[in-house]
Amino acid sequence: MTTSNPKKMLKQLGKKQHKLKRFKKYNLPKERSCGRQTAKCSRCGRTGIGGFVSQYNLRYCRCCFREIATRLGFKKYS
Repeated sequence: MTTSNPKKMLKQLGKKQHKLKRFKKYNLPKERSCGRQTAKCSRCGRTGIGGFVSQYNLRYCRCCFREIATRLGFKKYS
């Protein structure tokens, strides 16, 4: 049983408790306490890979920031 999505495997291993416990221990993604993956956009939920505006405690990805920057009071000078 190989798959790129671990949630599919959880469904298949539902009845086999011992194998399910072992699968969760070794294969599920871990909860992050620091780093790029913990930074999520407060508007759309995108993770902090790429452009992420966390200055002034905004916590927006670059796409959401471009959409609402004028409403927040930012101006484009060039």
